[in-house]
Amino acid sequence: MGGVFAELVGQDQAVDVLRRAAAAAAEAVAGGRGTGMTHAWLFTGPPGSGRSNAARAFAAALLCDDALSADRGCGNCGACHQVEVGSHPDLTRVRPEGLSYGVRQTRDLVLKAAGAPTLGRWRIVLFEDADRVTEAAANALLKAIEEPPPRTVWLLCAPSPDDMIITIRSRCRVVTLRTPPAEAVARVLTERDGVPLDMALFAARAARGHIGRARRLALDEEVRRRRADVLSIPASLSGVGACVTAAERLVKTSTEEADAATAELNETETAELRKVYGEGSSGKGLNKGLVRGGAGALKELETLQKSRATRIKRDSLDLALLDLVAFYRDVLAVQFGAGVELANEDRRREIETMARGSSPEDTLRRTQAIMRCRERLAANVNPQIAVEAMTLALRSPGLA
Repeated sequence: MGGVFAELVGQDQAVDVLRRAAAAAAEAVAGGRGTGMTHAWLFTGPPGSGRSNAARAFAAALLCDDALSADRGCGNCGACHQVEVGSHPDLTRVRPEGLSYGVRQTRDLVLKAAGAPTLGRWRIVLFEDADRVTEAAANALLKAIEEPPPRTVWLLCAPSPDDMIITIRSRCRVVTLRTPPAEAVARVLTERDGVPLDMALFAARAARGHIGRARRLALDEEVRRRRADVLSIPASLSGVGACVTAAERLVKTSTEEADAATAELNETETAELRKVYGEGSSGKGLNKGLVRGGAGALKELETLQKSRATRIKRDSLDLALLDLVAFYRDVLAVQFGAGVELANEDRRREIETMARGSSPEDTLRRTQAIMRCRERLAANVNPQIAVEAMTLALRSPGLA
């Protein structure tokens, strides 16, 4: 498997579907029937399965300069490169930066998608995290998908088909991706990034097949340290005070990660916007008037930045919770004597100790407590309160 689909590790079935659809699209461009190509696609799969990567690869295959040849999505032509870096004029890539994507933003996107392709082939909208659209935004999106222009293609990404309203998913062709095997992810890390095999296997297992996170684990010692801090929590819950301390540490870490991820970007965005509105310009009265005129835009940017920081904080916290779920999944596997690969093989001794000291029912209740915490966070419960309730339940699984 080469070209733009080469990095879709372990997704042979999905790649086959997308290759045949790209061939049908090329047939349609040439004036044929193009059976097998449709105007709306929904890419689904668990975290790390590569939903957005698959959608981007498909977009490249549709826009490839060699799209009429046998090697659609060659990965080498100008169009494929433009799709990769996000600069192709006929590709609009959207990723909600805040907690949700509103109706005004969606209507602007729909208007943009309605235009004819610049290069005469397809106009593509790649919508990552499409499950973040509000109800009103989903209805606006539905109208665009129901009656699209003839050369517009919508590529939506969401964890599950159920995360989209039924009227949207019923009008999309669903491509389901799976978690790639750890060995396949490790092979990519060794061949592409030069990671030693032992480290690559550790990172692939710990990341549960998520290629992006596996790469960060393999290459960044700080990421490994944060993971170790999270996985030390189960053994540290010796009392109520320890539970509260662990919750505070978990929430604080996610906040620090969000601050680190957004600080430089926020500063750059604010400086660029101030420059647009004339800050630093010469001329009597010019600087003050233009900056004052941009006060509304600056306030809107600050609101967006706060929403983005909140989303990153929650995403970071959710990733930590999923690490804990994987830990207890390993405990349960040991308790049942299942011959499966442990995600946390590097902590096998700790896992075996916990497996001996508790029952499978305890482990299941602890896992349920973590999932309940994730649900509460999604419902905007205060993170400190939600995580404290979880750590108390982890110590005494009868609590909820």
